[in-house]
Amino acid sequence: MQLKPFLIAEATRLGFLRARVASVHAPVDMSHYDAFLAAGWHGEMDWLATSRDARAEVARLLPGARSVLTMAFDYTRALPPDPGGLTGRVASYAWGRDYHNFVTKRVRRLQRSLNRSFPGVDSYAAVDSRPVYERAWAARAGLGFTGRNAFQILPGDTCSFFIATLFVVAEMEPDAPLGDHCGACRRCVDACPTQAILPSGGLIANQCISYLTIEHESAVPRALRPKLGRWVFGCDVCQDVCPHQSQRRLPPEETLPTNAWLNLPELVVMPDDALAARFVGSPIRRAAGERIRRNAAYALGNLHDAAALPSLEVARREGGLVADAAEWAIDHVRGRE
Repeated sequence: MQLKPFLIAEATRLGFLRARVASVHAPVDMSHYDAFLAAGWHGEMDWLATSRDARAEVARLLPGARSVLTMAFDYTRALPPDPGGLTGRVASYAWGRDYHNFVTKRVRRLQRSLNRSFPGVDSYAAVDSRPVYERAWAARAGLGFTGRNAFQILPGDTCSFFIATLFVVAEMEPDAPLGDHCGACRRCVDACPTQAILPSGGLIANQCISYLTIEHESAVPRALRPKLGRWVFGCDVCQDVCPHQSQRRLPPEETLPTNAWLNLPELVVMPDDALAARFVGSPIRRAAGERIRRNAAYALGNLHDAAALPSLEVARREGGLVADAAEWAIDHVRGRE
């Protein structure tokens, strides 16, 4: 079998929704990336700037690379019923296990199959945490198109998928990129609570709820706190309103949304070690600790429910970032903010 059909068949067998190929002979266009950095929209994510050159030059990652296989791993699922009360919401990609682990394991298996069947064909794999401009390579390969909300979107299917990339030192016939399928649609622009999506397309990341609840390490600007709503970790708004988003459910092994909704009074006072244990194997552990308690306090404030006051009073005694968030939330609940 030739390399391309072999890799696509293996990727499908390993659970990837779709796989496409692009040539790496020409570098990806970094103009949007550079403009994003120049505007400071990356906020505290300094690693986006320090890894810029590696993202621009594949040869730094895999000398002799000629092609890239881009793969979509679906996490589309319906939101479990809202339990109401003092609960906060988590972005759907983080409901279950950490994708860095389980998607990377599948790509490693793909590499092992490649090594057995095509010895001598070197490869380099990445799933989000390596300096690869995944979305640009996916767009070139026709693995969806880059939507106005900066997500890759499979037209008429989903915009909820992880991207995995596998660079190889071999030629493969490239697939064609897709054209724009957003058209005049502005649903994501209009729905974004913090106006983080540009009407022309692109994201002001340091204004995005996902950034603010996960990556932002200091206090969230006061003007943005009410706009966080009940979000404790991430945000799904721009995906939920996308007309291309389906409500297809995942295979059984991935349908364990244990963290879709979180108990906020419990979360806001939970010690660091208990939080770390609570979110073992979850992407939420990235922010577990002070940031999660801060987010829980903001969410409690936005619920305007006096039942939140006892736990907020406890959190206010912690000091630092959490105390500031709890103080704001108490004032918000009492109508003083």
